[in-house]
Amino acid sequence: MALRGYYFVLLHALVFAALATSAFSKLSSHYYDYSCPKALSTIKTVVEAAVQKERRMGASLTRLHFHDCFVNGCDGSILLDSTSSIDSEKNSNANFQSARGFEVVDEIKQAVDEACGKPVVSCADILAVAARDSVVALGGPTWKVKLGRRDSTTASRAAADANIPAPFFSLSELITNFRNHGLDEKDLVVLAGGHSIGYASCATFRAHIYNDSNIDSDFAKNLKYICPTAGGDSNLSPLDSTPAQFDKNYYSNLVQKKGLLHSDQELFNGGSTDDLVKEYSYDTDDFFEDFADSMIKMGNIQPLTGNQGEVRVNCRKVNQ
Repeated sequence: MALRGYYFVLLHALVFAALATSAFSKLSSHYYDYSCPKALSTIKTVVEAAVQKERRMGASLTRLHFHDCFVNGCDGSILLDSTSSIDSEKNSNANFQSARGFEVVDEIKQAVDEACGKPVVSCADILAVAARDSVVALGGPTWKVKLGRRDSTTASRAAADANIPAPFFSLSELITNFRNHGLDEKDLVVLAGGHSIGYASCATFRAHIYNDSNIDSDFAKNLKYICPTAGGDSNLSPLDSTPAQFDKNYYSNLVQKKGLLHSDQELFNGGSTDDLVKEYSYDTDDFFEDFADSMIKMGNIQPLTGNQGEVRVNCRKVNQ
C-alpha cells in the first residue's frame, strides 16, 4: 500500500514537471517583439510612475503576481471582479481588503493597448512584467520575463483560500504548499524575500506577537502598540525594517527573530531552511540572483498558452 502511494506521488510529480516544461517552452521573452514592440517599455513607464508616487505600490503589484500564480497558475484570474458566475479571488482570505494595485493594472492595460493599437498583451503578462519592474524600481534585481500567457475566463475564491500560503503556516505546511506548485525549499526561502518590501495588517501578525515565543521581546512589545489584542485589524506594520527598499534586511530580521509574520519566522526557527536564511542575510548578490531565478520559475506555473483562455480587453472581466 505504501509502495503504491509512493508511485502515485512520483507519477504526480512527473506529470506536473512535464506540464510545466511544456508550458515553459511556449513562453518567450521575445513574445511581443513583433506584435507590440513598445509593450514592455510602456509597462515599465507606468509602473515606475506609480512606484514613484507611492513606494508601497511596488509591493502591491508584486504581491498580485504572487497570489495570481498560486491559485490556478499565472493566468490573471486574481484581477476578475465578481459576477453572477464568478466568485472573485479578491474576496479570498489572503486578498480581501488588502490586495491593492488593481487601478494601476487598469492604467497599464489602457496604455499598452494604445501602444499596441489593440488588445495584444494579456493581463497575466502585465502582472508578470509589472512585478519585475516593481522590484527593479525598489532597488532589486532584474530578470527576463517569459511571455505569452493567456488570461483565464474564470476565477475561484475557494481555490485562492486553499492555495495561497497563509501567514500562520508552519514550515512543513509552507514546504508542502510550495511543492504542490512545483517549487522547492530554496524557492520558498528566496520568494519569501518578496517580503523585503511592503506591509502587513495587524490581523495577520497578532497571534505571532502575542502567542509565539520565537520572537524578539522588544520587537513584539513595540508591535503591540500598533496591534492590540482586540481591534485595529487593519493597522499596518512593515514586513521588514526597510519596506520601501528591496534588500536583504528581511533575512537579517529573521536571524534576529524579528519576522513580522509567524510564517516568516518559521523560515528561521531551527529547521531545514535556517542555513539559506543565514546565507541571504549577508549575501545580497546570492539573494538577488536566486530571487530572479525563482521568479522566472514561479511565473511559469501552469500558464494558459496558445488557444487557451483569451486576451482580455478589460482585466476586470472576461470578454463578451
